[in-house]
Amino acid sequence: SADQTFLFSKQNQLINIDDSRDPIHIEIDTSKTKQTIEGFGYTLTEASAYLIRRLSPDKKQELLLNLFDSSSNSVGINYLRIGIGATDLSKSVYSYDDLPMHSLDTSLSKFNFSVDSVDLIPLIQEILSVNPDLKIIATPWSAPPWMKNNKSSIGGKLALQHYPTYARYIAYYIQKMKSLGISIEAITPQNEPLNDHNNPSMIMTAQEQLDFIKYHLGPEFRKQGIRTKIIIYDHNCDLPDYPLTILKDTLASQYIDGSAFHLYNGDIGAMTKVHDQFPDKNIYFTEQWTGAKGDFGGDLLWHMKNVVIGSLQNWSKTIFEWNMANDTAYAYHTDGGCHECKGAFTIGTDYKQNVAYFVLAHVSKFVPRGSKVLDTNSPTSIPHAIIITPENKMVLIVINEHDAELKFSFQMGDKTGHAKIKSKGVATFVWSNKLE
Repeated sequence: SADQTFLFSKQNQLINIDDSRDPIHIEIDTSKTKQTIEGFGYTLTEASAYLIRRLSPDKKQELLLNLFDSSSNSVGINYLRIGIGATDLSKSVYSYDDLPMHSLDTSLSKFNFSVDSVDLIPLIQEILSVNPDLKIIATPWSAPPWMKNNKSSIGGKLALQHYPTYARYIAYYIQKMKSLGISIEAITPQNEPLNDHNNPSMIMTAQEQLDFIKYHLGPEFRKQGIRTKIIIYDHNCDLPDYPLTILKDTLASQYIDGSAFHLYNGDIGAMTKVHDQFPDKNIYFTEQWTGAKGDFGGDLLWHMKNVVIGSLQNWSKTIFEWNMANDTAYAYHTDGGCHECKGAFTIGTDYKQNVAYFVLAHVSKFVPRGSKVLDTNSPTSIPHAIIITPENKMVLIVINEHDAELKFSFQMGDKTGHAKIKSKGVATFVWSNKLE
């Protein structure tokens, strides 16, 4: 509930079944399946890893089991997003091939994981020991500055002469991580490619990303036998023409698995616009933040409606909230990076669950990988998503944005179920694929 009277707690409510309908009624048709779910998670930044690894061993293990364990005691997080090099929530700016000004390393002989080997990589390895089926999507915030036209970690573009070098840099990253027991399921070529204000950041227009994939990254992956997926865009829902421009190029498109989106601008329905034009390409939702000044109830309802239900209804196979952990002062970020990004956890000597934790828990605990989202065009007065799991269970996620308790009904075949949801509340209902 928005007032935090209930925080992800099991209710004793039963679904009552009869032949009547409530004024708010949802039709459920299990034959109308849409996308298959791959998973839910957070971005594990270098600073997040630093904080989590400084918990006591017992507390750290407790947190990792709560998030990632495959048992029923976990909330079922099964996907992570990580930076290829520094994100803006790293303790400092770095790449894997940092050089003095005016130096070059086109052979990548100086490539190293010196920063990430301290906390990020060891924590990923610990998480994989808890959940070996974890998937990882990796994303660069910037190429090494010596590869860019402005020689800076902020803004600028990948210099044309370094397109092939950068493709090899990303491929080498994937191979090196694999040698450490970390498989990279997918990459995006650039985080927020139209944002040049972050630190790190890099501009990559649609045409530039098309050329990079078409002539360099795709062929490099193919040459090296790398099966990691290439997912384009990784930016806001206000510019669906960016991924559409790339996907319309058949030579580039052959290397592309799908498109990734954030929701700081635009409407979540943009993902359906891209899906409808290229239904053979996948859709991913990869980032949305919660802020230090945010209101718990407002964030809970907005994220559940727009990020969780919105992503599920608009073809996304994944949902990622932004940062996994912050400290009480929001201290660990780059110079110019986000100074009020609230993680799923606040870390001190203990850890505290924040709103992003509860947002994902309401879906990740009940919707395992391989579940299918069902199509629905039922009333919008109760935002909802319907999923059928591989174990043939039904999952109904609903939101009540109103000030009073809401009663509703839903129909499967010739049976009608009745339930209710508390005011300003979020609920997940689970039952076997049969009302009786």
